[in-house]
Amino acid sequence: MAQHGFDSPAPYKSLSDAPPQYETTEVGSPQHSRRTSRIGRSFEILNENSPLISPQRLHDDESLFPRDGVPLDALNWSDGGAEESKSVWYLFVLALSIGGLQIAWSVELSNGSPYLLSLGMSKSLLALVWIAGPLSGTLVQPYVGMKSDSCRLPWGKRKPFMIAGAAATIASLMALAWTREIVRGVLGIFGADPKSEGVKLTAICFAILFVYILDFAINTIQAAIRAFIVDNAPTHQQEDANAMAGRITGFGNILGYLSGYVNLPKIMPFFGDTQFKVLCVIASLALASTVLVSSLYIRERDPRLEGPPKTEKGGILPFFQQVFSSMKRLPPQVRKVCEVQFFNWIGWFPFLFYITTYIGQLDVNPYFEANPDLSEDQIDQAWENATRIGTFALLIFAITSFTSNMLLPLIIVPTYRPPQPPPSLAHHQLIRPSSPRTPRTPITPGGMSTSMSSFFPPVPSDESHSRLSRLLSACQIPWLTLRRAWLLSHILFAACMFSTFFITTATAATVLVGVIGLAWALTVWAPFALISAEISKRDAARRSRNAGRGNSVELNTLADDESEDQAGVILGLHNVSIAAPQIIATLVSSAIFKMAQRERGVAGDDSVGWVLRFGGLAALIAAYMTSRVGEEANRKEASGEGDV
Repeated sequence: MAQHGFDSPAPYKSLSDAPPQYETTEVGSPQHSRRTSRIGRSFEILNENSPLISPQRLHDDESLFPRDGVPLDALNWSDGGAEESKSVWYLFVLALSIGGLQIAWSVELSNGSPYLLSLGMSKSLLALVWIAGPLSGTLVQPYVGMKSDSCRLPWGKRKPFMIAGAAATIASLMALAWTREIVRGVLGIFGADPKSEGVKLTAICFAILFVYILDFAINTIQAAIRAFIVDNAPTHQQEDANAMAGRITGFGNILGYLSGYVNLPKIMPFFGDTQFKVLCVIASLALASTVLVSSLYIRERDPRLEGPPKTEKGGILPFFQQVFSSMKRLPPQVRKVCEVQFFNWIGWFPFLFYITTYIGQLDVNPYFEANPDLSEDQIDQAWENATRIGTFALLIFAITSFTSNMLLPLIIVPTYRPPQPPPSLAHHQLIRPSSPRTPRTPITPGGMSTSMSSFFPPVPSDESHSRLSRLLSACQIPWLTLRRAWLLSHILFAACMFSTFFITTATAATVLVGVIGLAWALTVWAPFALISAEISKRDAARRSRNAGRGNSVELNTLADDESEDQAGVILGLHNVSIAAPQIIATLVSSAIFKMAQRERGVAGDDSVGWVLRFGGLAALIAAYMTSRVGEEANRKEASGEGDV
């Protein structure tokens, strides 16, 4: 049997030698048979045995289990594995906070550019302002990852950064939405004319400042949430947890873009007198509530059990030295995914930030052609209506993405399936851990909580469940793996970007954006699933090594010093591969705008179209890089691994 880096503690000679945290069950006894049948069938109806929630076959070191008299292939994921499988509800609450964050981000994406342009900012300056996102992502996420890995507060590593990031995000959204009022109110004390150029310039500078603060805050909470998901989901459910995060992200997009399309000041005047103000209030409430629920429900491992953190030198230079050192230690699979993300996000950044402006320009072109001499107020009103149309296109985009996130796991072949216990299992005894390596929740394979039982119908018969399993398996496309689906998404995105040569109406552009939602669904799922699985395997191996050494803090700390980086650092470096190329995209976009942009209020401005086509070229390079990412089956064959 292949080894996965787990140290091998001595096998137990008999059940009486088992440590006290293990309880024994006589396999084959009536009690065991009834319990196994009840547990297995209950969680099959939860779809944790379906392509949506497909547990990984355990390839753990056989030394984690007793060797005397128990066939190792009999130890499956639901009956004594090293990590406890989590319910659908647990995975939903675990990833819930990313939905609130996505609503806040969708507000910035869909309405940020039109709002800043309404303050009098030029498109070329706007492109440089949006460099705040990638710049903060490049610097903040690795830093937050390192600091959260070293956090030893008793209530968890990630929650302090989630809560602090959420508070800063909410404060910056409020300040950005009320920029005009704040600046005019402060300068009005000194007698400044609210319509003067000085007040206008001050408002622009104030908005730029809080755009940077907002992006730094968003990257703080995003780094913490992503690491939070990896830390608290079992290794074999990392793909499922990230698929759940993708679905919640899609639903958050739908809420954010739907809110942007509706005339909110008319419906909710108590939240503000402009669309952007009401959106910022809604986003703040959503972010606060989702982070609160995830933080209260999910219990992190106590980081104090890992011993004191590694000693780190302060200062900027040691920080960058540690970042480059961590880059060299990246696992090969993670490194290849990061290379894909580098070119992938050169393409996605222009789309996400400028597609609303692109569709708005197509909508206002006929109006500007028919009315060449419009006042500034008339131009503002035209662009406000056009922005609502662009936001509607993003709503279609979000619905397509959400639907794809629900359906793609059904047709993509899962990498791992639950192993079936052999007939000889009844002749052996099994040692079950009563305390899982992942935090215990009220909903475990050992029993379903009363509150959860109301969410699901009675357990079906074996025959009906067998038919359901065959139906779900029939939906899968045999050759379509997660990596191949991701590759095809790059090609689809590139084709859509080049089709902007032929699109002349806002309706056609809206259809195009809806199609792109399919590619976005894989962008927010595939890379995170591939990387999270690698991280979780390494973390599980590290915890197993520490458990084999005993509870010695000194030994565990020494082992951590010699081991690879943890989830926070690796995910931070992955975000560098997402954020750094956006700086390149921003600079190129700014240059294109400088050359091709026309005056505001003039028809026929195709500068955003050329920016989108530039992104299509980057997507083709990303497709080629994805072809170099290894398939899980091929990696197992190359490393000599086999099925348990």
